[in-house]
Amino acid sequence: MDDTLNVTYITLGGFVELQEYRYLCFMIMFTAFILIICFNVTIICLICTHRNLHEPMYIFIAALLLNSVLYSTNIYPKLLNDLLSEKQIISYSLCFFQAFVYYTLIGSEFLLLAAMAYDRYVSICKPLQYPTIMTKTTVSVFLVLAWFIPACELAVSVAFNATIKRCSFTLKGLFCNNSFYTLQCVVSVGISMYGMVILVNVAYFPLFFVLFTYIRILLVCYRSSNTVRRKAAQTCLPHLLVLSCLSSFGMYDAFIPRVDSHIPKTVHLILTLQIILYHPLLNPIVYGLKMKEISQHLNKLLFKKLYL
Repeated sequence: MDDTLNVTYITLGGFVELQEYRYLCFMIMFTAFILIICFNVTIICLICTHRNLHEPMYIFIAALLLNSVLYSTNIYPKLLNDLLSEKQIISYSLCFFQAFVYYTLIGSEFLLLAAMAYDRYVSICKPLQYPTIMTKTTVSVFLVLAWFIPACELAVSVAFNATIKRCSFTLKGLFCNNSFYTLQCVVSVGISMYGMVILVNVAYFPLFFVLFTYIRILLVCYRSSNTVRRKAAQTCLPHLLVLSCLSSFGMYDAFIPRVDSHIPKTVHLILTLQIILYHPLLNPIVYGLKMKEISQHLNKLLFKKLYL
């Protein structure tokens, strides 16, 4: 690869271990991509078409599942193309764009989970005030902020990082994430500090807010009837499961550039595949099976298809 190409393009070095099994990997990843799109879009359509699901909680779930579709669409087409290509390269600008979309969607997912936690808190702890608090305007504001805040903060970070000189042109991963910091000759302290501010704003703060909110809900449920406890368990446990999964993957992704050189490529490959496979598949499965109203509509849809 000549110098001109090196200046413009980045090599994705995480595919080295996959070359012998690339056709098998392609079929597995292609199947996973189709399942992700089908599962998520099916539940989104159910929420859109059934009036009894036009409530704030289900609107937030639809937004969360839309995030999964966008998240996968940002990664899978390029990944599938690279699996069948002799050279896995990506332009520097496109690499930044992929990372920008990737982290915007992860940040928005944390904020959406925080909005869902607040919705559950108002519903369970202040049921009489729920209609006046969780209005259409409130839900719309939460949705806009969930995507707008991460996008604005990350746009500034991308603009600064794009100006820093690069001394390496090979990423260890399968796609562009914050590992592109390892390409820079010198890591800027100011940009690193700004990255920590973004991490606190779109991940740590929503995470602590969710935990605080659910602690308040548990305290209220402890003093309430069995009916209230059952309602809280049915609606809160899926959110906590998704949050724990997202937090685990987020922690791995945040700290991988700091220990990347000490992790074998095979281990790094397996962990990366878990992030792009499990997470977008987990959301529709959890909400489709654990949310009673959604599962009822899913059962009706499946039985209708079977009898046709």
